[in-house]
Amino acid sequence: MRKVFNLVLGLALCVSASQCAFGAEPENSAVVAKLPAIPKGKETDVKFYAADGGTVIGREAFEAMHKASLVLWLAGNQFFAMDDVVRVFQKQHPGTTVGLITLPPGLLLQAIKAGGWVYSEKEYRGLPDIYASVNLGHLKQLKASGAMKSYMVYMHNELQIMVAKGNPKEITGIKDLARDDVRTSMPNPINEGIMQFYIRKVLERHEIWQAISGGKECVSCQPTKNNWFTAVHHRETPDRIKAGQSDVGVVWKTEVLEAHRAGAEVDAVVLPDEDSLRTDVAYVIGAMDASPHRKEADAFLAFLQSPQGQDAYAKFGFVKASEADLKLKPIE
Repeated sequence: MRKVFNLVLGLALCVSASQCAFGAEPENSAVVAKLPAIPKGKETDVKFYAADGGTVIGREAFEAMHKASLVLWLAGNQFFAMDDVVRVFQKQHPGTTVGLITLPPGLLLQAIKAGGWVYSEKEYRGLPDIYASVNLGHLKQLKASGAMKSYMVYMHNELQIMVAKGNPKEITGIKDLARDDVRTSMPNPINEGIMQFYIRKVLERHEIWQAISGGKECVSCQPTKNNWFTAVHHRETPDRIKAGQSDVGVVWKTEVLEAHRAGAEVDAVVLPDEDSLRTDVAYVIGAMDASPHRKEADAFLAFLQSPQGQDAYAKFGFVKASEADLKLKPIE
């Protein structure tokens, strides 16, 4: 109970007075939860977009983050779309600088509760103006701590099975993931929203969760002889398949399309509705109540509601949100 109290108090310390601008040290930081680290090799998930069109990543991005007019922490599986999305937004809002982190939404939520990140052994304290996840459950945690009140659905996706080119293992569906001759690469169940809210539900319904997980929950680990749990699945799974370390992995459809754009030798197995969850998957987004850049945050949400914002995502395979989806509503 004390650990939970400290997490919420740490979030309150940052949010209450907007003290956690990047580089600032919050008062009474002894009670703030330990800052999560940016996973190794994921420096391209941290970006800063200057107003003149320049972009820096990793440490340079963190060092510049305090100058951003708008800070976005978004579920990582949209990383490949963000250069285009941000540039279209900046074209409509000249002079706006944007800080961006695209990592698993559960990991982003940990950083919000803790008040920042560790990158290359250096602390960077700060909070986003906008947070997005693949499930409303994460936003409900922010509502409970008084950090966010409203949200909207801004796009949709679906699950597919990524396989090596030509599907040499002849994978036809979810049940095949538990075969003895199939090595899987799966999002971890600790902070990857795609696993927490979607894939695990499908695996449990097919009664193969235990075969995949061995009853373990961990990050960057091998819980069974045939499965690997990733740190950031949308980058690791294609790489593991290309390297011959894994045969298959469950990913978003958009990640298969991105792998194809990058020239990866992979294919996809399309799943039926009950396994693809194409009618269930919704990306949700909201502005932090204590955002010091609320005007810019509201402008970004309005951009996502516009045809230009929807088109910027749709070109990468995301399914556009409906008019009803795009209406801001209270988190309940």
